[in-house]
Amino acid sequence: MTGIADGAAASAAPVTALPQGTGAPPPPHGLGVSVPPADAPAKASGTFPYAADLWAEGLLWAAVLRSPHPHARIASVDTSQAEQMPGVRAVLTHADVPGDAAHGRHVADRPVFAQDLVRYHGEPIAAVAADHPDTARLAAAAIAVAYEVLEPVTDPEEAFAAEPLHPDGNLVRHIPLHYGDPEVTGEVTVEGLYRIGRQDPAPIGAEAGLAVPRPDGGVEIYTASTDPHADRDLAAACFGLEPDRVKVVVTGVPGAMGEREDPGMQLALGLLALRTGRPVKLVATREESFLGHAHRHPTLLRYRHHADAEGRLVKVEAQILLDAGAYADASADALAAAVSFACGPYVVPHAFVEGWAVRTNNPPSGHVRGEGAMQVCAAYEGQMDKLAARLGLDPAELRMRNVLATGDLLPTGQTVTCPAPVAELLQAVREAPLPPLPKDDPEDEWLLPGGPEGAGEPGAVRRGVGYALGMVHMLGAEGADEVSTATVKVEGTVATVICAAVETGQGFTTLARQIVQDVLGVEEVHVAPVDTDQPPAGPAARGRHTWVSGGAVERAAKMVRTQLLQPLAQKFGMSVELLSIADGKITSYDGVLSTTVEEALEGKELWATAQCRPHPTEPLDDTGQGDAFVGLAFCAVRAVVDVDIELGAVRVVDMAVAQDVGRALNPRQVAARIEAGVTQGVGAALTENLRTSRGVVRHPDLTGYALPTAVDVPEIRIVRLVEERDVVAPFGAKAVSAVPVVTSPAAVAAAVRAATGRPVNRLPIRPQAAVVTNPAP
Repeated sequence: MTGIADGAAASAAPVTALPQGTGAPPPPHGLGVSVPPADAPAKASGTFPYAADLWAEGLLWAAVLRSPHPHARIASVDTSQAEQMPGVRAVLTHADVPGDAAHGRHVADRPVFAQDLVRYHGEPIAAVAADHPDTARLAAAAIAVAYEVLEPVTDPEEAFAAEPLHPDGNLVRHIPLHYGDPEVTGEVTVEGLYRIGRQDPAPIGAEAGLAVPRPDGGVEIYTASTDPHADRDLAAACFGLEPDRVKVVVTGVPGAMGEREDPGMQLALGLLALRTGRPVKLVATREESFLGHAHRHPTLLRYRHHADAEGRLVKVEAQILLDAGAYADASADALAAAVSFACGPYVVPHAFVEGWAVRTNNPPSGHVRGEGAMQVCAAYEGQMDKLAARLGLDPAELRMRNVLATGDLLPTGQTVTCPAPVAELLQAVREAPLPPLPKDDPEDEWLLPGGPEGAGEPGAVRRGVGYALGMVHMLGAEGADEVSTATVKVEGTVATVICAAVETGQGFTTLARQIVQDVLGVEEVHVAPVDTDQPPAGPAARGRHTWVSGGAVERAAKMVRTQLLQPLAQKFGMSVELLSIADGKITSYDGVLSTTVEEALEGKELWATAQCRPHPTEPLDDTGQGDAFVGLAFCAVRAVVDVDIELGAVRVVDMAVAQDVGRALNPRQVAARIEAGVTQGVGAALTENLRTSRGVVRHPDLTGYALPTAVDVPEIRIVRLVEERDVVAPFGAKAVSAVPVVTSPAAVAAAVRAATGRPVNRLPIRPQAAVVTNPAP
């Protein structure tokens, strides 16, 4: 349950449909209003088109053969038995890839199909197309692969000395960050070793796709891509085709917390469609989904914090080791975020951080919401709790003495130019009322950790309160060219937005409608389906589409607005700037002109195309210095937990959140995104960890991988939304989804520390870490 306090979102009142023909004004729209999601009716009625629902005449079904070993040499692959099975139309291996044999969104180091070597459990080896899905799976199982099983490298610390697992070596990236004087020391030092597990995005809908061959020898791929143009270019290179002969059509996205799709699946589908000349469909099982897509980087972190006697930070030293898994993927980007934010939203005069990302034979890691930042947040906030305990200070007070503010320097040497109301956020959660203590009543037994069947004695339950501050960067970093293009067309009183920004649940289609309604005063706005015939808009990640795609839509809408108002301005001998649009009416500053938007648009067809590109950034240099980020967002979370110190069971009771949002463009959606982020963070703190045994994924299903359910989600209270607009961002808004994911696990860990007195240096928190063997009376 989510609430918004302090009037932060007073406009979040429910929007209800008015009866037709009543003459009542239309429901409110435009920016700052809680407009319902554009796709809500289709999703509620079950008509929203997902890839798993698609069909085509002459459809074939695909299956992928995956390696059962994390590390093995392939001696031979015999497909003859599979090819002879009735109903099998094609069997493909590495020898059937006509173009580039390797792919990757960041580094092309991953083979489409393994050729000589298998590097992780689940790596694709072959693909089959058949008349029936069961036939395809049986045929894939009939492919005989002779393996020479090799010893896997699963400990990232051993990867430095191990034999190279890849021609590019085991080191993906090393970032040394040097800031200040290495000889400086503090009066007080605390050290800690922290481990963060492998969180899976676990989208509610598993990967699915449909590939349809085209008469020109090209192919169309229908899938829930979050970056369609990148997927198109990657596919075209592997298919040996020009990009304009490959079209990616984005279907409904059933959940995305990063790069949700397994690119290898799309490549297999396209290759099979091109080989057979028929449409080919694949719907992944949950096991295939777990094995195929990227996960959060498991991370090992060593920290030493130096402070003076009053608790002010003097120096931070850290070593950060990210497990990239078998291939590079987004590990270089995740490492840059981890190293840059290793000190957190605190003023640190001296910082020395070494970061590495290395290849192992573990499952691939990649972009998952808050990558890099989430792992270091858990560690530096653990250090702040240790430092507070050493100094005898209240943990929140220690944090308040060190908070970052606008104008301060990051350890990368970049000046924080955006709003950074960290102190205000922390104060808001400190002042929020605490939840009541549980009653000693059998009817409230379910409120105890473990529930009525698993709870121990009520007297063994301890309550803890913990604080955490987190930060993330928005958009890409280190010189990434962040650009998006949008077209706005108006015909009659209907507007259409054409932009390749994918709606992943972050609310872009609703935002695009609000922008056009706000700028042009038209009521009916449609957002066109996304495909790669449109200009690129980039990936749906790090708040990009609110900033760059929303900015492009706004610019295009304003260009159409000028086209609309220019004739009226000329007719009345005034400039366009003296005319305004509000509530569907066009008026002049002096009241001489007053007409409706509908009348002004009558018989006209207007359109404009615009781009939005934020100011450039630069790569970190050899000492980790550089203006690498476009913007930053901050969050404070106070967690309240109940811990059964005999059983180690933890129940999160309450999460109070204060967040820096710049401007709440749709308050209800902002609240929903924060609630979702906190929920994902609670999962990372307590239950979510894709476990492996010597590189083999254990229990790749939703029984073995424990997602938080409605019973596990605590009361989530948004106690403050700080709306201090970022002047360089369109609308002044900031990304809201990632930073609560980053901050919440650290807050839960801090609360468990407070309840148990245990160090809690591993996420997710194991029951044994919350057991107190000799509790104080």
